[in-house]
Amino acid sequence: MSDVKSLPFINEVNEKNPLPVKVLQFGEGNFLRAFIEWIINSMNKKGVFNGGVCLVQPMPFGRVKELNERDDLYTLYLQGLQDGKAMRVHEVIKAVQDGVDPFAEYDKYLKYAESDELEFVISNTTEAGIAFDPNDTDFSKCPNSYPGKLLAFLKRRYDAKKKGLFIIPCELIDHNGATLREVLVKLAKHNNMDPKFVKWVEEENRFYNTLVDRIVPGYPRNEATEFQENLGYQDPNMVVGEIFHLWCIDAQTVNDKEQAKKNLALLKEKLPTEKAGLNVLFVDSIVPYKQRKVKILNGSHTTLVPVSYLAGIDTVRETIEDEQLGKFVKEFIFDEVIPTINIPHDEMVAYSNSVLERYMNPYVRHELMSIALNSWSKYKERVLPTVLQFIDSHNELPKHALFSLASLMVFYRGVRVIKDNAPIDLKDDPEFINLLKGLWANYENTKEGAKALVKKVLSLEEHWGVDLNKVPGVLDYVSEALYEIVNKPIREALKELV
Repeated sequence: MSDVKSLPFINEVNEKNPLPVKVLQFGEGNFLRAFIEWIINSMNKKGVFNGGVCLVQPMPFGRVKELNERDDLYTLYLQGLQDGKAMRVHEVIKAVQDGVDPFAEYDKYLKYAESDELEFVISNTTEAGIAFDPNDTDFSKCPNSYPGKLLAFLKRRYDAKKKGLFIIPCELIDHNGATLREVLVKLAKHNNMDPKFVKWVEEENRFYNTLVDRIVPGYPRNEATEFQENLGYQDPNMVVGEIFHLWCIDAQTVNDKEQAKKNLALLKEKLPTEKAGLNVLFVDSIVPYKQRKVKILNGSHTTLVPVSYLAGIDTVRETIEDEQLGKFVKEFIFDEVIPTINIPHDEMVAYSNSVLERYMNPYVRHELMSIALNSWSKYKERVLPTVLQFIDSHNELPKHALFSLASLMVFYRGVRVIKDNAPIDLKDDPEFINLLKGLWANYENTKEGAKALVKKVLSLEEHWGVDLNKVPGVLDYVSEALYEIVNKPIREALKELV
């Protein structure tokens, strides 16, 4: 085994051709480097984009210095299942041309606003990043918030009489593009900025809502030595992601529907992702696609956790590989979730199959207990909408989703019977943990006792948004399921009730 420290660095054995900086990107973290830069790199390799990125560090701390020291080169590993086969591929990402710390290089940062080559602003500054900060009033120095930095940048660009930009946030909040636009206008008015500039921000810049999807574990700490020995160079900035990727974009940030269509068509022309074979969707609205992700990817996670864990399984992959439990998850997705989402059936099937393939990723050990965090809130947000919509449209019970709810109540008893009554490390709002603890402490192991416990949980209208006891059939089914799970191995209960 060689000494990794003796190997050259990535920039000593790799070169990149200079590219015009077309993209200013706020955020230099693992996700964007494994997602946006990979997309741009892919378009460049196909010869359809010919553009580079300047990374802007949104916080006083970050990776810009480390990246600049390596000529902004880094290695990306993508790994997972593709068409049923385990794959691990890597490439050197050469899309980044520069990196700026605006807190230390504010003038250099603003200078990019005067560029004729610049066309796009992309960001991922965490869910808290797009927020109005009334303290951002002094633009002679770097503002604290992301909207403050962007507003200062746009003001310099306006003063330089340059064209507006395509502004594409990737933060995981609803209506991220529309929200960013609103915050920028609010901040500009808060600072009594020229109304002509405010109008320019609103009308000459195009804002987009997005949904991004790719699991990016980040720096491969456990495999870093092996990877670098195989590569023949050191790379402190390497990053690992899954093969699957999805980027949904809409232009529903203006009230004029025709203008929104024009904005979307123009962005599709400017970002020729289709020509690079990328899974980027320019859609009328990302809302159903977000529902799809939350209900299928996140919802199936939440649904399978209590059932699988009480059955003695510890990971997502083991669940899907298990004949009975894998069937349970697939039937939940295909029979109960898909009918509640307004997307063409063939698209839903293709996406669902891709999710199941991701769950089988041999390079990722996804522990059920890591998903179990805050399960009560997760069930409400990810699964309950499916339950209510399915009942409303089909006039029957979604038994997989409701069996999971009964299992969740048993899960919060805090005992894993199949593992010699090992305690379950519950992590949730103490209010829910204590409520279930009290209910189980007074539980009478009869069908009437099961119904009393379930009735109390279903009545939490402040949590669920509705008294679930009033939904026909739910109380009786969940009560029966809970009683059977308590008194039989969960696999037997599952076989009988689902």
